[in-house]
Formats: sequence, C-alpha cells, structure tokens
Amino acid sequence: MGHMTLALLSLAQFLIALDYSIIFIALPSIAGELALAPATAQWIVSAYAVLFAGFLVVGGRLTDRVGAKPLFILAIAGFGVASAAGGLAEDGGVLLAARAAQGLGAALLQPAVLGLIGTTFPAGPARSRALVVWGSVGASGLAAGAILGGLLTVVSWRLTFMINVPLTLLCAAGALAWFAPATDRSTQRIPVGASVLGTGAVLSLVLGLTLAAEQGWGSTLTVISLGLGVVLLAAFIRNERTARAVLIEPVLRRTSSLRAGALATALYMASVGAEFYLLTLLLQKMKGYTPLEAGLAFLPLAIMVTAGNTAAGRAAQRFGARAALVAGFALAAIGLLWISLALQGDSYVLHLLPGILLSGFGHGVIYTSMFTIGTGDVPAAHQGTAGALLTTSQYLSGAMTVAVLTLALGASPGHGNFQVAFLITAAAAAGGVVLGLRPLTKRVFT
Repeated sequence: MGHMTLALLSLAQFLIALDYSIIFIALPSIAGELALAPATAQWIVSAYAVLFAGFLVVGGRLTDRVGAKPLFILAIAGFGVASAAGGLAEDGGVLLAARAAQGLGAALLQPAVLGLIGTTFPAGPARSRALVVWGSVGASGLAAGAILGGLLTVVSWRLTFMINVPLTLLCAAGALAWFAPATDRSTQRIPVGASVLGTGAVLSLVLGLTLAAEQGWGSTLTVISLGLGVVLLAAFIRNERTARAVLIEPVLRRTSSLRAGALATALYMASVGAEFYLLTLLLQKMKGYTPLEAGLAFLPLAIMVTAGNTAAGRAAQRFGARAALVAGFALAAIGLLWISLALQGDSYVLHLLPGILLSGFGHGVIYTSMFTIGTGDVPAAHQGTAGALLTTSQYLSGAMTVAVLTLALGASPGHGNFQVAFLITAAAAAGGVVLGLRPLTKRVFT
C-alpha cells in the first residue's frame, strides 16, 4: 500500500513540475497559432507561476485543516479539467485562464502531496527514502517537461496540455482506492484575514517581478505591484506577530531546519532551476535548434537529474543531508560555470554537454536534499504548510530570477548576454555551497 501511495504522489509531483517547463518550447507555436503578442505569450508561463506561488501557503493550511486526501483529489481533478480547457482553447484569454487554473490546482496539490508523505511515512529513514523517490520523479519532471514539450509540439502544442488529462484521472482514481483517510487533522480554523494578507502579498510580489521582467523595473504597473506587495507583506508580518489566528504556526517559525530549507529552495531555483529557461533560449534563439532538437538536447539533463536524486539518498544516509546539499550545489556551480565559458562553441557534445551533465547531477542532489532538510523536523500535523512554505520560497525566487535574467539578456541577447546570465546562476549555486558550509545548529541539518 505504501508503495502505491508513493507512486501516485510521485506522479502528481511529476505533473506539477512538468507543467512549469513543458510550455517553454511550445510557446512560439502557441503564440503563432493564437496570434498572441510576445508580452501576452509570456503570461502563458507567468499565469501558472503567479497563481501557484500565491496560493501555496493557503493550500498548506487547507491540507492541515481538511486533510491531505480530500484536498489531493479535489486539486488533481481541477488540474485535469484546467488542462483539458487549455488544450481545447481557441483564443488567448481562455488559454491564460486555463493556465491560471492549473497554477491554482498545483498550489493546492503540492502541499497535499507533501502532507501525505509526512503522514504516511514516519520521520527518519522511511520518510527520507520516500522523499528520495518522490524527489527523483518530481525533479525529473522539470527536465522531462522540456523534452516532452519539444516532442509533442512537433505534432501539436495542444498535446502539451492534453497529456495531463489521463494522468490526472489515474491519480484521482488511485487516491480514492489507496490513500488512507486523515487521522491527525488540525482542529484550528483557517485564519481568513491572515490568508488574505499572505496570499495578496505573494501574488503582488510575484506579479511585480513578472512585470519587471517584461516591462522593466520602472514601469508604473511594476512599481504599483511591488509597492502593494511590500505593504501587504508588512501587514501580514504584523498580523502574524500580534493576532491569535495566524497563517504560519509559531512551531514552524521556530524550526530552524525549515528556514534553512527555504533558503536552499530559493538558491536552487536561482541556479539550476533557471537553467531550463536559459538553455531553452540559448538553443532555439542563438543556436537555431528546432523544438524537437531542443527537446532532445535536454535528455542528458533529465537522465542526470534522476541519477543525482538516487545518489542523494545514499549520500544523505551515509554523510548527512548537509554534506549532500553542499556537494550538489558545488557540482551545479561548476556545471553552470562551464556552460557560461563554453557556450560560444559550435559543438553541443564538446562545449555544452559537460556542463549540462554536471549541473544536471547537482540538480538532482539538491532537490532531494533541500526537502529532506526543510521537512525533517516538522511535526506531521504541519507537513502541508511546511511544504507550501518551501515551495513558495522556491517559486518566488524563480520569479525574481527570471526578472533579473531577462534584464541581463536584454532585447536581443548575444553570447555575451548569455554568458552573464549563466554566471548569475553559477553565483547562486555558489551561495548554496556557502549555506551548507555555514556553522549552524545541529537541528538545522539532520
């Protein structure tokens, strides 16, 4: 039963990661068929990320309150319906609404998945092994998204949406059959005021960062969105300090391993998490790859991500999650630095592949280690919210990184622009090494 549960949870996480990256290579085909302007087409990516990051913490509290199983079923069903709507869309408005609905479904699904892992597998070796399997499949979803995006776009970009439908049906049916009902639900009400402030702050900040990538930091909409986000964030922090009903429980704020995990997820997204975005642009815009060729070029990356996940589990058991995290970020930094220095070369095998292999392996190691660290000391009743906090940190960092990289690339990027962009991601990976090497309390890394 535990194996079937883990398989379904891994498949659900695969879908969440897949849909973040599968759209990159398909984007030009979508924009062409639906006659979307470049700024509008970018929102096919951003609509998913904004709603995903904005509602994660609320999704975590819902998981703790109503139980992970019912929320999982509701979220996976909604995700499937939104995917079908996107695949059938005949205009840009419907497609953007479908992508936003996918992001909302993912925001409810992600904490439910982590909540089910936390309640199904006890803390210690059993949960660590489960996280290795889950992380291996989930991290591979980002790389697989780029590969499948290229393969499916050759036939039709609509398949990048429709592929989700049978998988979501499988997950929903399996959840009804195999998931155990929740026995440790939180008895506290969901704090509506704190939820509105927290969600509004994240939505405004992610929206502002996304607009900054498109329109620049000085645009009116960017300034308004970021300003509103800062105001709402300040109000949220004040509410969390003074109100009885808070969104983030004090036990989570006191958990140092969760704070370390959140910082690790932010640095992960700013380094190897941004690699997919940069490689997609480099291969198609600078190297002239077709969607199919670009998708196949990601295959070695996907393989190494999976290999890195597997190695992370063994390394964490033998040397500890902290050592695994340091090793993963170090490999990622070397790989990204390699790409930045060799990207002008004409040979994929000689110039790009070594860096892709190194960074891909590091990616897999980091992904498993950061979630193992972040959730290791969290009580089972709060696993959903903890997972949501980790992923919110991840995607907030992702939005900020895309904004910074877009500025570095400029309107007509050349090799020099791409070199600077990859150096930024390498610096973020180096920051992850520093994080792991810092003298921290024993409770931070287990």
